Amino acid sequence: MLPAPARTATTRHDRPGARWWALAVLMLPVLLVAVDNTVLSFALPAISEALAPTGQQLLWIVDVYPLVLAGLLVPMGSLGDRIGRRRLLLLGGSGFTVISALAAFSQDAPTLIAARALMGFFGAMLMPATLS
Repeated sequence: MLPAPARTATTRHDRPGARWWALAVLMLPVLLVAVDNTVLSFALPAISEALAPTGQQLLWIVDVYPLVLAGLLVPMGSLGDRIGRRRLLLLGGSGFTVISALAAFSQDAPTLIAARALMGFFGAMLMPATLS
């Protein structure tokens, strides 16, 4: 009886498309974070009509998201080194999704401002994990 051929471990070179799938999966969170600010520019007239925010509230609606996101990028990168980038990516993605739904159904300007601030917090969790 002949011995069975030895099984070799599957390497990533055996699957040439695996790298492209991984890149596509990692680009989705970055797309979420980037599109959020762009979409808001188009939605401002409808938001102004529906929520009737003051001038200051309208500025905070626009600016709180990138302010929190930029301020927390470095601390979230450090947190990702401690607890794991994959865990941080999953936590950030799920939190971003839930808070986006809350922001979409906001009934007043302060709720929308708070939701956008939280979106910046969770967006800051997404960015270091995708950039590393």
